Parts: sequence; C-alpha cells; structure tokens
Amino acid sequence: MSKPPSQLNKNIHAALLDIVSSEPTSDQLNQALRLLAKWRAKLIENSVMQKSGTRIKHGPFAGMNYNITASEGGRVPRMLGAYETTLAPIIDEIVACGPKLIIDVGCAEGYYAVGLARRLPSATIWARDANPAAQTKCRELAETNGVADRVEVGGVMTHWDFDICLRHDTVIICDIEGAEKDLLDPIRAKGLLGADILVECHPSADPNMVGLLRDRFASSHKIIQLERDLDVSALPQWMDGYSDLDRLLALWEWRATPTPWLWMTAKPATQ
Repeated sequence: MSKPPSQLNKNIHAALLDIVSSEPTSDQLNQALRLLAKWRAKLIENSVMQKSGTRIKHGPFAGMNYNITASEGGRVPRMLGAYETTLAPIIDEIVACGPKLIIDVGCAEGYYAVGLARRLPSATIWARDANPAAQTKCRELAETNGVADRVEVGGVMTHWDFDICLRHDTVIICDIEGAEKDLLDPIRAKGLLGADILVECHPSADPNMVGLLRDRFASSHKIIQLERDLDVSALPQWMDGYSDLDRLLALWEWRATPTPWLWMTAKPATQ
C-alpha cells in the first residue's frame, strides 16, 4: 500500500496545477520547471540533514552549525559549504587581513555575518537587514554558534552609518537586491572611500549596475569582478549514487539571473 502524499507534495501539486491551467507558454513552463526544481531541492535538503547533519563540513565556513532555513535562495549549497563558491578566496583574504569591523548589509539569516564572526574572533560584525524575520534568524544563528556577543543585528543601513568606516578598519559585504545603486554612493557616504567592499551586483535592477559601481569607485579602489561557478568537490561522498540532476540541484542557489560580484579594495591614500 502506497504512502499518502506529504503536505509538501500536496502544496506543490496544487501550485503546479495553478501554473499550468492556462495556455502553455514558455514563461509558464519555466515557472513550472522552477517550482519542481525547488521541490526536488527541498527533498535533497532533507537528505543532507539526515545524513550529514547541520554542521557545514566544507568551504570557508566549515564548522559552522547552519541549523536554520535560508531567508532566501537555496539552503543546500550553504549546508554543503558550496554557496557562492567564487567568493571563498575573498573570504580567506578578508580573514587574513583581520579587519576589526565587518558590516554585512543585507545579511539575511547570517551566513556571512556569523561565518566571519567565527573566523575573526576579535572583530565586531554589524549584521543589517530590512526584513525583521531575517534579523530574527540571524540572531538565532549567532546564538547557536556562540558569537551573539559580537554580531550586532539591526535594520536599514544609511549613508551616514558608514561614517564609522572613517574610524575603523572595515570590510563591507553588500547584497541588497539592487538597492546597492543608491546606498553605495561615496559622494553621499564618505566612509565608503576607505573601506574594502564586496558587493553583489543586480543587473536585473539596472542593466548598467556593474559599470556604474565600477565608475564610482575606480579612483579610490582596486576592483576585480567575480562571476558564478559550481564547487562539485563540496558534494558529500554519499551523493555519488545520486543522479546528475540531483547533484546539480544540490549546488543550485535558485538564482534567476546572473549576479556578478565586485571586490573593491581601497587604495592607499597616496594613490
């Protein structure tokens, strides 16, 4: 006798029927594909928790207990330590420099804020997000990992808040879904000029986002651009028997469009 469908399967089935109820356009089928991919990713997430637990075993934040759901995007790549893998060498570079202040703008549930707090025991982390639910998750993750005393969670960051960068060696991490166009303005936020900035660009909000930010910081910062990649070495051995599609979905971050990063390190004042 077959098992009754789970509530997850019922919800996905209902959502799928709603999507395919109209004419089969390419957009409709893409929505259906994305929905089913997320459903399959959720099943893979359950397997990862059952077989590997919630402690990250790979990547720059290996050892972190990632026991909460992601505020947005795929959870499995974070659990595997393969999330935004092209940033791994930058994270190591940040740690090697030992900044006293990290400002994580758009911190979500705290993957970077808490991960860096664990690796930089002398640093203070400002974790900022406009979403109260994300703030709550970030506090929970910080508490779980024993760094709540150094992760200061708050809301929206303003231009004037960056004045603190004038007084402290600071690294800024910024992922705010297109709002970087307004916030990262060194004319309105003078503190940005001396800080190192790792920013995710969202060309879907402005097709010229990368060029705009490059132009703003070209004279004050050395800039490199980082594109997306996949780290198959993060896949646990027990996934060797999984299908190629499931292995790919384990690394999928749920992005709909390219989101390149800029790593902008402040030049010495004499340059």
